[in-house]
Amino acid sequence: MLKASIKSLLARKTRLLMSAMAIILGTAFVAGSLVFTDTLERTFDGIFAGTVGDVVVQPEQVDDFGGSTGATLTGDEVAAFADLPGAARADGTVEAMGVFVVGENGNVVGGQGAPAQAFNYNDAPNQFGEPPITVTSGRAPTAEGEVAVDEVTLEQAGYEVGDEITLVSAGDRPQITATVVGALTFGEGGMAGASISVFDTKTMQSYFMDGKDEYTSAWVTAKDGVDNTDLVEQAEPLTPDAYETLTGADLSDRNENSLEQALGFITTFLLVFAGVALFVGSFLIVNTFGILVAQRGRELALLRAIGASRRQVTRSVLVEALVIGVIGATLGLGLGVLLALGIRSLFATFGLDLSGTGLVFKPRTVIATYVVGILVTMLAAWLPARRAGSVAPVAAMRDTVETARSHPIRSVLEVGVLVLGLLAFLFGLFVAETRELWWIGGGIAGLVLGTAFLAPFVGRPVISGLGWVYRRLFGSIGRMAEQNTVRSPGRTAATASALMIGMTLVALMGVIASSANASIDKQIEESFRADYVLSNAIGQPYSSQITAEAAKVDGVRAVSPIREVRATVDGGQLFSAAIDPRSFDEIEELEMAAGSADIDADSILLSTRHQPGRQVGDTAEVTIGGQTRDLEIAGFFGDSPILGSSDVILSLDTVEAMGGQDADRMAFVFVEDGADREAVAQDIKELISAQPLVTLKDQDAFANEQRGFINQLLYLIYALLGLAIVIAVLGIVNTLGLSVLERTREVGLLRAVGLSRRQLQGMIWLESIAIALLGALLGIVLGVVSGVAIQRALAEDGITELAIPWAQLALFVGLAGIVGVLAAVIPAWRASRMDVLEAIATE
Repeated sequence: MLKASIKSLLARKTRLLMSAMAIILGTAFVAGSLVFTDTLERTFDGIFAGTVGDVVVQPEQVDDFGGSTGATLTGDEVAAFADLPGAARADGTVEAMGVFVVGENGNVVGGQGAPAQAFNYNDAPNQFGEPPITVTSGRAPTAEGEVAVDEVTLEQAGYEVGDEITLVSAGDRPQITATVVGALTFGEGGMAGASISVFDTKTMQSYFMDGKDEYTSAWVTAKDGVDNTDLVEQAEPLTPDAYETLTGADLSDRNENSLEQALGFITTFLLVFAGVALFVGSFLIVNTFGILVAQRGRELALLRAIGASRRQVTRSVLVEALVIGVIGATLGLGLGVLLALGIRSLFATFGLDLSGTGLVFKPRTVIATYVVGILVTMLAAWLPARRAGSVAPVAAMRDTVETARSHPIRSVLEVGVLVLGLLAFLFGLFVAETRELWWIGGGIAGLVLGTAFLAPFVGRPVISGLGWVYRRLFGSIGRMAEQNTVRSPGRTAATASALMIGMTLVALMGVIASSANASIDKQIEESFRADYVLSNAIGQPYSSQITAEAAKVDGVRAVSPIREVRATVDGGQLFSAAIDPRSFDEIEELEMAAGSADIDADSILLSTRHQPGRQVGDTAEVTIGGQTRDLEIAGFFGDSPILGSSDVILSLDTVEAMGGQDADRMAFVFVEDGADREAVAQDIKELISAQPLVTLKDQDAFANEQRGFINQLLYLIYALLGLAIVIAVLGIVNTLGLSVLERTREVGLLRAVGLSRRQLQGMIWLESIAIALLGALLGIVLGVVSGVAIQRALAEDGITELAIPWAQLALFVGLAGIVGVLAAVIPAWRASRMDVLEAIATE
């Protein structure tokens, strides 16, 4: 039986390799995702481990996103750490975020997600005794007007050592001009797209500490023989409030744990698409093995007749599946490396550049790829294998062999999946009060699976409708195409279901993205009261000096800034925003649940989400920039389109008095009545011309900017879903090819009675188009219904408007028709080239 299985496999290697393509592509995505995330993890592990000292004194972390209190250390406090019995030295660090190098082309380097940081230069060793900053050419900066920049940023900006460059920052000095005196590497050389600029200590303090002898953190280097843990115990009594002291190893471990959580999302995100591809591929495998088993009916019956047991026949088919799974996983593993390079390039467009780190290939990648590839193939082939074993020996004496029909229990289970999915869907949409998305998501999965199982019945109206069109447009050719399509409804449905799953997800994401964009447009239309808005194109803060200068432009009546603030309230980190209470009511009138929106330097507003247990007039302990004050709660506000998810609203006076960061998230500009709006806008644009990231927008441009991220994410998802579509197309090609082989004699007879080659090709094209349109239409219906349900569930979270992209969906249907034509090219060509006499003589 083993020899028979191998011979059968070799006799049909082309068709089975088509099935292997689904496994190759699916496992490639698994391997590529794991290789990419392992590479990402090693990159950051090297950064974390190589950029911490023996002991680190830093602001306390107040949230799960690396947020800190923003406190500072004085020079005397750093010097006190150096005097500890176990300390060899102590070095203060001045760190500033959002310091970007402006390239020769006028655009900033980076700015798409990875940070741009500036530090003061010192030669303090890291926990391994090595300098974290290595000057590779030139020298370190020693005076104001000098800067050293990492090699990658210099190359991308088009500069060399000796050139004069411009940097922009979110500090009090929005524009910095300096001469590049050195090129450097940071940590182990890979910075995942981050940009590093290094100044001397006095210059950093001048730019970002108001000239004060202050630092953001400090490294304490242990003397030889002193344990880092003991040094922490010595340093803790000297550690100021709002600061923490950790060994470099502990801080590195903490950062790595935080990274694992972030990487877990990326890994899951990528593996979801790999799962979709493998699930779609399983339909291709089931279909291929099902057709091959049906075509080998007499052969299998003969094996049964000469003594082969049911188990032996079943195992013979599973052996073929095992070989296909091993081949597919092996090729998928190799392709996964190339795919990892593609994923790396794709994420580099979002600012996560890993080009400085070699790909990491761990044993778990190999194991996971083979386990997934073999397991999916064996499971998909199990049902056709059972059908092969059920062929009766007496069937060998018949001209045709009937394959086992669907078992009643299986039919009941398939209907049950659809019914349970529908019930969960309706429960989540109309009954459940919490976690509606869990119910709706489970319901959608049940609906998709149930529709796939019952596609022979669900899709019959679609095939009938297409048949009606075919008969009137193409006459007898259209009638034959319809009949061939419905001849094997299970085969047609399984092939169409693979495409249906991909189209469901595409349509679902299209509805959600369109609804989110429509909601943004409505919120901006209702709340945008200003003439213009100043904001950073990448969502990061910018220097408030720009806002102050804009307010001085002739024709500007007022500029009202909004500033994001890192603050703790009653010991908990809350999203906070600072406003100018004198002008904010011109931007938006807050909906107050209690109290008044009028705040001053001694009061705050809290969101109604944090109202339980508190009353108007109570005090809240607020910490900003290392300072703590008790502020009166003036009121509780509801949802705010402008402030988004902010939990706390403070006055700008409060933030400035407590030493908060002097950087705005956006500023709304109001033009004086009678002033020339275009002239005012031009003057402000000239003011910010040296700030590539800061833009001036009217309402339409502001809405387009807000929609940009959603559209970018949507295109990324479409690109990843494209793999599932490719597998579905391969399924159509495979099904048509096997169908042509199965109908070889029929094709010969049709050609003998006068059917031309062109007519034969047209018939096969129409069959392929019918399969593709069936999958597309079913998928779009399910996707639209699912998208509407999810929009309803997210209405309270900001997606208030329902928008269905009908033009986009119609385009998808048209593309499905094109897919049908392309998928039929090879099968139609092969059918039209058959020798008529040989085809008629085929048994």
